[in-house]
Amino acid sequence: MKTIIHFILLLLITTTVGLAQQINWVSFEEALELQKKSPKKIMMDVYTVWCGPCKMLDKNTFANKDVADFINKHYYAVKFNAEGNSTEKYMGKTFTNPNYDAAKAKTRNGTHQLTMFLKVNAFPTIVFFDEKGDYITPVRGYQSPQQLELYLKLFQSNKHKEMTSQEDFNTYYTNFKPSFSGK
Repeated sequence: MKTIIHFILLLLITTTVGLAQQINWVSFEEALELQKKSPKKIMMDVYTVWCGPCKMLDKNTFANKDVADFINKHYYAVKFNAEGNSTEKYMGKTFTNPNYDAAKAKTRNGTHQLTMFLKVNAFPTIVFFDEKGDYITPVRGYQSPQQLELYLKLFQSNKHKEMTSQEDFNTYYTNFKPSFSGK
């Protein structure tokens, strides 16, 4: 009996070690608090429960080890339900979802006030904030690991601050060499 239990434990440990790194998701409030002690940028995944590309982003991109490792090292990661019922405080304001309907929790629902404040109108959208919690920009739509890598590294390195035109971004985009795996 001990041998069987030992074998099962060994199997569990072996299969768990091979799993992709998990992103350390925190609430928006937690991320803003963490920034006060240890400044990092924030990457917010704004999603809805009914959104297929949002689920693909979780499965294909956020489960990618390179993506997870980079985000965990350089960002505070926030998952925010664009139609959820949370109360969020940001920039001295309180945001809720007055049109939230609990009966529609698994389908389309009212839009959260923070979603509108951040000008998010497509899902998924990844919103980036600087080390002080100030809004940088949204990145709309599904992103593969390599596509997201471009933005993660752009904002982490502050290269976006050097860009003054679409042409500057196009040059960065053309010269960018992704290093994240596609798996």
